[in-house]
Amino acid sequence: MVIRASDVRRQYGETVALDGVSLSVDAGEVFALIGPNGAGKTTLIRALTGTTAAEGDISVFGESPESVARHRIGLLPQEFTPAERLTARELIDYYGGLYDETRDTDAILDDVGLTDSAATAYENLSGGQKRRACVGTTLVNDPDLLILDEPTTGIDPRGRRDLWRLIEGLAEGGTTVLLTTHYMAEAEELADRVGMLADGELIALGTPSELVERHGGDSRLVVEADDGTAAKTALRDAGYELLPDERHVAVPAGPREIPSVVEALDDAGADYEGLVWRQPSLDDVYVALTGTDVAAGGEPVTEASP
Repeated sequence: MVIRASDVRRQYGETVALDGVSLSVDAGEVFALIGPNGAGKTTLIRALTGTTAAEGDISVFGESPESVARHRIGLLPQEFTPAERLTARELIDYYGGLYDETRDTDAILDDVGLTDSAATAYENLSGGQKRRACVGTTLVNDPDLLILDEPTTGIDPRGRRDLWRLIEGLAEGGTTVLLTTHYMAEAEELADRVGMLADGELIALGTPSELVERHGGDSRLVVEADDGTAAKTALRDAGYELLPDERHVAVPAGPREIPSVVEALDDAGADYEGLVWRQPSLDDVYVALTGTDVAAGGEPVTEASP
């Protein structure tokens, strides 16, 4: 067991940041903490790394967080901006100088896909390259545990996918990875298990498939429309129950029901751009458990009136 946390609590004045969180992370596992900003993800990371005081029992590699040898952990905070005029190579060299034993800089640059940009100043790297360089600084000590707090926030989809491949490669090499994210697709892509946080509480824990099966609900048809008012009215009149979703018009249905949905929309003269059938996801799990939408910053999900 790499991480074990039991009944972890942290309060700032009247604000409860963590409310009795218990979880564990096994060696070689990719574990994702998911939830909107303010759910308690970063506070929990700080408690697990011993950088903030918290009540409860926490052990990392069988020791208290404060006692663990620093070389065993690599940590990328959510807010991390290195010296912008240093090149990618100089950044890796600089952070390598903080440890007695380090990995080869060229090997790290290769791992993070920056060999061809090694001489480029940080300020001139793309968003994805910057985040990869930041991940590179956490690898200089060849950590047994890599902790990444919102590693892909603010970067483009291509850069996000590049970082996913990097994290997958590290996990395949035996590194234990704990990451936080508010991108549900990221957790589904990378994580062996996920823990869902809401208002400081751990509300669900399991593999993505387990959580989707348990809480995700039915498959659905999503109507793509600029203005979904007419589509909602048409589907209600046809006897469909609309799913609570502020961003889409959606009904619980399988792919065989597409013709009847199309007929209902066409008969009503409702304009729409397309229909998408999709299975439930971790987004749907979070909505089902909390009534809020992570993608919308934790705002309540309600069915818009017609």
